[in-house]
Amino acid sequence: MNAVRPLRVVIAGGRGMIGAALARSLTAIGHHPLALTRGEPASARDLRWDAAAPDPRVFERADVVVNLAGATLARRWTASVREEIVESRVGLTSRLVAAMARAAHPPRVLVSASAIGWYGDRGDELLDEASERGRGFLAELAQRWEQAAISASASGVRVVRLRIGIVLSARGGVLARLAPLYRAGLGGPIGDGRMWWSWIALDDLVAMLTRSVVDDTIEGVMNSVSPAPVRQADFARALGRALGRPARFPTPAVALRLAFGRMADEVLLAGQRVRPRRWIEAGGGFRHSDLDGALRDALEGRGDLDEA
Repeated sequence: MNAVRPLRVVIAGGRGMIGAALARSLTAIGHHPLALTRGEPASARDLRWDAAAPDPRVFERADVVVNLAGATLARRWTASVREEIVESRVGLTSRLVAAMARAAHPPRVLVSASAIGWYGDRGDELLDEASERGRGFLAELAQRWEQAAISASASGVRVVRLRIGIVLSARGGVLARLAPLYRAGLGGPIGDGRMWWSWIALDDLVAMLTRSVVDDTIEGVMNSVSPAPVRQADFARALGRALGRPARFPTPAVALRLAFGRMADEVLLAGQRVRPRRWIEAGGGFRHSDLDGALRDALEGRGDLDEA
């Protein structure tokens, strides 16, 4: 879309950590982001909607829709929780796409989140966008999630699917959960620490999202990770260094399985060694390709794209 005019960008999940940072980035370069909200709008930048039955008028004259919505994975996966997770991704995306298609003046671009869970637990295998889907609940979920987004292409919509890795920000996600333990001197490797963690700094992820919004040459699937995945034990040591604390207290796999069941095996103890091949081929760069620097900046609040 190589923007020559301000774009109206509607963001599902726009109040979350990633969505709010994206909105700030888009505003800074002259676009008009609107965050979809189920409650009362808090500002002129909020747009109320019913996620269970989206009104096509919500998407009237929007240029782009960005879908970042999804219920948290970080809990025990009971049958009802799995159903909620699927509904919040596959069901919501399907309804969103259908509402876009029914709008009188529909958006022409959909940028939709996915996850590197698509690849499953693959050991030391180096993975890129051409790699086959893995096995397990998360891999199957990601496939269905992406297929729901791809269905928008039948209406001529440019669809971008970002397979997002571990996002580094002190405001949320893995880092916000781990930092208090490390500050208390209780941090350390998870399980045997040999699984690969493919991470990305929040500002680098926002750069990928922003370009996906404005650049017509970006289409299809793109891995949203840094070019420097690390083993989990190395991540633990780097976080300890960033906080000036030891990282000597491992969390045994058996304890994680007792606490979280299947989620532990697919999220906490699984790994993907992922390469952002398509972003690199598109000429995209990284502010953070070094984990130590990325962690320091994230913990100090730099890179969160705050408003001035």
